[in-house]
Amino acid sequence: KEHDHEEEAEYDEHVWLSLKNAQTLCSAISSMLQQIDPDNKDTYAANASAYIKKLSALDADYQAAVNAAACKTVLFGDRFPFRYLAEDYGFAGCSAESEASFETISFLAGKVDELNLPCVLTIEGVQHKIAETIVRNTAAKNQNVLMMDSMQSTTSKDAANGTTYLSIMERNLSVLKEALG
Repeated sequence: KEHDHEEEAEYDEHVWLSLKNAQTLCSAISSMLQQIDPDNKDTYAANASAYIKKLSALDADYQAAVNAAACKTVLFGDRFPFRYLAEDYGFAGCSAESEASFETISFLAGKVDELNLPCVLTIEGVQHKIAETIVRNTAAKNQNVLMMDSMQSTTSKDAANGTTYLSIMERNLSVLKEALG
């Protein structure tokens, strides 16, 4: 007997890479803290409001950058944890997993050529062999390999040295602008 299967929603655990999600999460955390600690609820509300304004301004900067972009596709020679970010602003992401076949490398190099992409992106980490191999297989062989930070490797030492969510997302915006041309 055949069964009808509803298509399951595809979830991405990297919810923090969406500035829109970050605003929602900040608001929810603030509300919960206000319930838990009503004596300081005005402080929580004010801090959340100020931070959400910063997130909203950066959100607008991302949208403006994508709106101004000649190309609306980025290519990752790596995993692609930026699905929510891409959906928020309306750009496409092509990617290779950590074990890319010759066919995948060839296909992605062809996409770089076809779309005249200025760079191939990676996420944080020391090895960027897939991205470098994609570049070596393009016609021009001169694309930059740039890194977007998914924050999966951010340490308490990074935070102590001044790394913040906003600083990482601002750097990611700079990289995204270059990647979109």
